[in-house]
Amino acid sequence: MLDIKFIRENPLLVKEAARKKHIVFDVEKLLDIDTRRRECLREVEILRAELNAASDAIGAIQDGEEKKRAIKNTKELKSTLQEKEKELTDIVVQFEQMMYGVPNIPDPSVPEGETDAENREIRVGGVKPEFSFEPRDHMMILENLDLADFERGAKVAGFRGYFLKNEAVFLSLGLWQYALSFLSQKGFVPLFAPALARESNFVGTGYFPLGVDDVYKTQDDLYFVGTSEVSVMGMFQNEIFEEDSLPLKFVAFSPCFRREAGAYGKDTKGLYRVHEFMKVEQVVFCRADHQDSVRLHEELNQNAEEIMQALGLYYRVVANCGGDLGLGQVKKYDIEAWLPSRQIFGETHSASYFHDFQTRRLNIRYRDKEGTLRFIHSLNATAVATPRLLMSLLEQFPREDGSVLVPKVLESYVGKSLLQKNNAAFGKN
Repeated sequence: MLDIKFIRENPLLVKEAARKKHIVFDVEKLLDIDTRRRECLREVEILRAELNAASDAIGAIQDGEEKKRAIKNTKELKSTLQEKEKELTDIVVQFEQMMYGVPNIPDPSVPEGETDAENREIRVGGVKPEFSFEPRDHMMILENLDLADFERGAKVAGFRGYFLKNEAVFLSLGLWQYALSFLSQKGFVPLFAPALARESNFVGTGYFPLGVDDVYKTQDDLYFVGTSEVSVMGMFQNEIFEEDSLPLKFVAFSPCFRREAGAYGKDTKGLYRVHEFMKVEQVVFCRADHQDSVRLHEELNQNAEEIMQALGLYYRVVANCGGDLGLGQVKKYDIEAWLPSRQIFGETHSASYFHDFQTRRLNIRYRDKEGTLRFIHSLNATAVATPRLLMSLLEQFPREDGSVLVPKVLESYVGKSLLQKNNAAFGKN
């Protein structure tokens, strides 16, 4: 959420943000509602003052007829005030609804574009795998090595349901543990984050109201998170920190769920687009300083790249175009891993910063060295998301005999004895 004072002073900047992000938003309508809200608030305050003064004066009136007139006048004032307060309440509801739709201002470096097809490649990492045989897709590898069961997964969980089996389970566990250990050694506080969160946490992080159709809801008015960013941000709602404690860095693990409501017909086979997945997420709070946000954004993305490099994967980094940014994001990078069977890169990571867009909604602040309270800046980035990352691990490291090499950094998690199980399905470097 942006400060309404900022919006009043910079309406053209907000209008340009909506254009660049390809979001429909009427700035003039918001400013008109804001003007009516402030005028109505002034009228309410004047009526309250008049009513208080009239009520106080009644006790000093001695004449009976005069007192009756004063009481009648007070009742009329009270009725008028109640009507005006109802009008103010209605205007405030409209105002708040519109404020939750104001897009954050994207960084000038964000490229123009409407869809992810227009994201700009920044760099490529790793070595592109070359094979002396026809590359197999991950579905064929999973089936040949008995690593997943999609048919029974659909029987249990419906469309996009799946079971991971055998070494795929231990590879997933290894990826989570490696990412948690890697980031813990960099000073990130590890967390197991709740997968269920209240609506206010989704509103606070900017996922609601626009993304409500992509979220599962329980009968208890709780929602399943699509990223532990929602839970970790909500963890500190209405709290105040001291500047010396910043930045705060967390690495959170949680199950995640997405309905993929807008992805009908896309990637219907395999592990790329599933309803239930596991994610290790980086979440950071820093001072209200643009340069701090930029520096930490690069750091978070670098952490994700280092994980990809340790796994030996071929990947690229793209700067997301305006139309591929969320409502609250100032800038975002995606990391995309190479899928040899399709000869394309597929997204595996995202890293974003928001300035105070989320913390203003969630009222997360810090006290600077002068004693002034300021809204914290927030950032987040994927460390590891499974099962999607398994696709590239399986497709980039196959051997002609049908087995798959395991990155050295995962060998201790997968275990060599398990590699010999299941007809030596997985080899080792």
